[in-house]
Amino acid sequence: MKKVLAGLVVGSILLVNTAFANTGEKVNQKVADAFRHEFVQAKEVVWEKTDSYFKAVFKMNDDVFTAYFSQEGEMMGVVRNLLSTELPIGLQTSLKRDYSAYWISDLFEYAKKDVSGYYVTVENAEERITLQSTDGRTWNVSLRSKKI
Repeated sequence: MKKVLAGLVVGSILLVNTAFANTGEKVNQKVADAFRHEFVQAKEVVWEKTDSYFKAVFKMNDDVFTAYFSQEGEMMGVVRNLLSTELPIGLQTSLKRDYSAYWISDLFEYAKKDVSGYYVTVENAEERITLQSTDGRTWNVSLRSKKI
């Protein structure tokens, strides 16, 4: 029993270390260090590298986040998907009032440096509208498109 317990502990430690260690092929040391500094409690980290940035999808406090880092290790921003009930009350109310004939197809909170806000995409059979809020009280139309 002790051997099994010891094996589980060692396996858990290796799994946690692997979440960061397996990023070695895709993530440079500056990015890995910046990520660890910003998101100490991150779990289940999955990295993706593009030509211009690194993207980390991870869990923290039972939420899924996506963080973006420059090649130099500077955090460009972080995104968290939300339920509509997690929006500030004013934003919830205006969505229900002004877009009751639409359904929500995408909703997330974003933060970067000194700016944060919300994006929501609502749609119906004819159109798709992306709304943005930077003040947490009102929505502004960011993009409106007709469906074909």
